[in-house]
Amino acid sequence: MGTTVSIDVRDPDVESSVVEAAIDELRAIEARFSPFIAESEVSRYGRGEVSAAAMSDDLAEVLAACERLRHDTGGAFDPWRHRDDGRFDPSGYVKGWAGDRAADVLGAAGARRFSINLGGDVACAGEPEAGQPWRVGIRHPDVAAEVVLVLGVRDGAVATSGRYERGDHVRDARDGAAADHWDSFTVVATTLTEADALATAGLLLGRDGPAFVASRGAETAAIRDGRLFTSAGIDRIRLQ
Repeated sequence: MGTTVSIDVRDPDVESSVVEAAIDELRAIEARFSPFIAESEVSRYGRGEVSAAAMSDDLAEVLAACERLRHDTGGAFDPWRHRDDGRFDPSGYVKGWAGDRAADVLGAAGARRFSINLGGDVACAGEPEAGQPWRVGIRHPDVAAEVVLVLGVRDGAVATSGRYERGDHVRDARDGAAADHWDSFTVVATTLTEADALATAGLLLGRDGPAFVASRGAETAAIRDGRLFTSAGIDRIRLQ
């Protein structure tokens, strides 16, 4: 997926093979959903080589979710239109969804205390130590070594969409304009699927992003011109 992955399991009775199984799940999803692999199912679908009748259940699920997100954002999020080359690319949804699939593998094997970090987007289960939440840092968009916010998360997920790693790569599908109102847009939600999708949507919707996220029952921490804007729920889990 073009990023790093780390998995931290604190259950003492969970074998390391379970972590390998979760990583294998991520690799399998990448092989099927990467738009940069010519023979992936997503690439073949984008070229019209996979019919609705022949597509996998997973692709059908992702397509339905992307369509709901396109509708809910008024067309700002559209996997058919956000790339300059016109290539079908549902990565704005699939990354978080893949993280939850890996978490499902861990949970099915009995893991109850773990975190999965996919390039800074984090899914957390339980507590790393009794009485302590998982600490999730939000980096400064202009200073890579600086953390502007630390959140304490239990059984939830945190995802950030921003301009600081890859520039203005998130574009409004309606007009092709760069999503440049926020320098970074972080969402805390129940699942990584939801957090990642809403972070992308919130960045795309600009000043309307926080209200959109709130309407979905999630929380926002967004940065613009060095200023941090947070929803009320963020303050309840803020550690520093």
